[in-house]
Amino acid sequence: MPHNHVFGVHRDISRDEWLNIHNRSAPEYRQGEWVREALLGVGRLRRKLFQQATGNVLDVACGYGSNFAYLPNVAHITATDFSPVMLEMAQQRAQKLGIHVDLREGDAEALPFADAHFDTVISALATCSLFNPITALQEMKRVCKPDGRILLLEHGRSKWRWLASYQDRTAAGMVDDGGCRWNQETSDLVRQAGLTIVSDERSLLGIFRAMVVLPSSGNG
Repeated sequence: MPHNHVFGVHRDISRDEWLNIHNRSAPEYRQGEWVREALLGVGRLRRKLFQQATGNVLDVACGYGSNFAYLPNVAHITATDFSPVMLEMAQQRAQKLGIHVDLREGDAEALPFADAHFDTVISALATCSLFNPITALQEMKRVCKPDGRILLLEHGRSKWRWLASYQDRTAAGMVDDGGCRWNQETSDLVRQAGLTIVSDERSLLGIFRAMVVLPSSGNG
């Protein structure tokens, strides 16, 4: 059982408790869509980053399907999430958009796909909520073709000291309330997973990060 030890979060959380937190908070998370996507501009960030996705695409930790509308250049979408509550909402989103998405319930740390299967792997606002994010990132690397790309839209610890300090002080409550490690250092996780960061654009006080990543080792 791993520790949630990101900047002051030091208690053990079981996988069952982690799943329960996310199932419980799923409806509230969707209710905050307008604030997050429109007011904070996350929808604009999704559009800019995910228009780069092509071919056979995997959406890891897809949540309620927020990324589906921002994939104009893809041939096929497969999406996974470990929360059945989120997947049910994702199915509703796909139907509303009139697109086919192959939805799979599954663990991001053990993706049920062959090596080098996808042209593009995407994930948004997810590493903060994955049980073992480094293992999950390594799985994204495994299922991505060697010449493919991994597109990550994430949030984490602000580059502004005063805001980062606030995130650190409130980190434990964010984990308990919504399963979100909102003060993690995303780029550190990506590098520890053995991935190469091609670009890393920060926005909104340095909290949000749009990252283009190659499935290969390097210093980034």
